[in-house]
Amino acid sequence: MTDPDVAVVGFAQAPNTRQTYGTTNGVEMLVPILHEVLDGTGLTKGDIGFWCSGSSDYLAGRAFSFVAAVDAIGAVPPINESHVEMDAAWALYEAWVKIRTGQVDTALVYGFGKSSAGDLRRTLALQLDPYTTAPLWPDSVGIAGLQARLGLDSGQWTEQDMAAVAARCRTDARTNPHAQISGAAEVSELLAEPYLADPLRAHDCAPITDGASAVILADADRARELCARPAWITGLEHRMESGNLGARELTTSPSTAGAARAAGTDGVEVAELHAPFTHQELVLREAIGLGDEVRISPSGGALCANPMFAAGLTRIGEAARRIMDGSARRVLAHATSGPALQQNLVCTMEGHR
Repeated sequence: MTDPDVAVVGFAQAPNTRQTYGTTNGVEMLVPILHEVLDGTGLTKGDIGFWCSGSSDYLAGRAFSFVAAVDAIGAVPPINESHVEMDAAWALYEAWVKIRTGQVDTALVYGFGKSSAGDLRRTLALQLDPYTTAPLWPDSVGIAGLQARLGLDSGQWTEQDMAAVAARCRTDARTNPHAQISGAAEVSELLAEPYLADPLRAHDCAPITDGASAVILADADRARELCARPAWITGLEHRMESGNLGARELTTSPSTAGAARAAGTDGVEVAELHAPFTHQELVLREAIGLGDEVRISPSGGALCANPMFAAGLTRIGEAARRIMDGSARRVLAHATSGPALQQNLVCTMEGHR
């Protein structure tokens, strides 16, 4: 068995919008970005050794929606394909393992979600414990509000801290053409807004977003052929915590901390964090041990565009872009899935191998 280095060599994302009028299988969003990411590397569909996607049949409202999404790739030539029923960052993990075992030398990973279809907050309740929690139908914002309140009451953060996160993300997003929300905002103005779900205001919560993203991975030999400055994956780990909300401390994230230790965080200059709520960025920064010298989510992060089942993969792509354009030497990306930071993935990348 070989154990080759793996790098990100391409990244593309669809426009992040409040609502699209396409089907829930994502084909309309995927076709343009698949062309973009392939054209950027000079590859064709036939050159890809493995395809892996992330999406949710619950969100799409139909069984096997990910199979319908394969229409974006086409029936010819036949492909080697897999899927995860969660954020496509975990599909990237599967593709990374596929390359490291020597089975293929390239992989294309994509994720998509039409969050505007149906009632997103109610749909996400289906991921909760089916016996004790899901029957109560607590929505995603309400659960995040409980988490935020615990941190506020224990003095771990303040509403000003939360608003500062939102203000920074919106300001940074002004340079991101794919951001759904952007613009300068003063902390005092944000704190004057009404509560959406006490203690959360609208700016504390990621927007409902339709979108998709795609990443190409390659082994060492192909990466050097396809990209002038590949983003070499130096660490990739994911861990999870109990699905029982009452069985874990919601104001900390030991799974993120463990994944970060395994991935290695020394020398990180940029960190793209998948934090759908402002207080969750504060939890993640503490868990990973990110200091003030690390630039956090310069793309604006999930608070400015949160396409379900693609936002975590987008964090990896945005972090890799900093390597590929030469603006950073070592970066970190984080993805989360499940309620209140239940499952977490950390990926570190660098520009020289």
